Amino acid sequence: MKRKIIEIDEEKCTGCGQCVTGCAEGALAIIDGKAKIVRDMFCDGLGACIGHCPEDALHIIEREAEEFDEDAAMEHVRKMGGSGHHSGCPSAQVSTRAPGHGGCPSAGMMQMSPCEQANVPAGQVGSALAHWPVQIRLIPPHAPFLQDADLLIAGDCCPVAAPDFHARFLAGRTIMLGCPKFDNAGEYVERLTQVFAQNRIKSVTILEMEVPCCSGLSRIVAQALAGSGKNIPCVRAIVGRDGKTTEEAFTPAVAAPAGLTRL
Repeated sequence: MKRKIIEIDEEKCTGCGQCVTGCAEGALAIIDGKAKIVRDMFCDGLGACIGHCPEDALHIIEREAEEFDEDAAMEHVRKMGGSGHHSGCPSAQVSTRAPGHGGCPSAGMMQMSPCEQANVPAGQVGSALAHWPVQIRLIPPHAPFLQDADLLIAGDCCPVAAPDFHARFLAGRTIMLGCPKFDNAGEYVERLTQVFAQNRIKSVTILEMEVPCCSGLSRIVAQALAGSGKNIPCVRAIVGRDGKTTEEAFTPAVAAPAGLTRL
């Protein structure tokens, strides 16, 4: 079948391996000093690896390729030693890492239990973050922390502006963070459509900055919900540059214009 898939410019590739850590499906490996696709069926074609390449050697193209097989990709990651448990906590974190990169935190999915936040030094505020990664482009639709989640989809400036971000918004929620101005809105729609379609999402909170470019986030979510066929309760909150936050009604059917590709 003809579909989107990653292409690697070997003349530009330096073999640094940063793209490998950005691929949760284990589709890439460094072979003979260059990044290569291990097998077409492991590549979802969404391009989460592109932003990790310092040499601009990765691009999405359309060509004849095996259909993406999510189950086969996850089995491949498992066989390559990409899953494990970490001791020291009764409900240990679950980690799925790309092959060959051992302890790199950006290499795959992690779930952190609340007990890992227990020993907070005096005078510091504990983190409410319960999983990794957090970027929309890096979270695969099959990530285990998405199932039965109260989802927080936030503009990536919001945590800086909202002084109560962890306590008010992040606690008890699964976060997907992104920038509708500088990232590709079409890719966001495709990824979020898959997330909504493949998981039981209990609620969605959209957190945007008051600046106009950030309002595209709610339109992306609305189109993804429409594409998934799901009816999920949504709330939209706006963070001001002064740190004050307001909430307003959000109706996905009204917020989703047709033909959204890039904002």
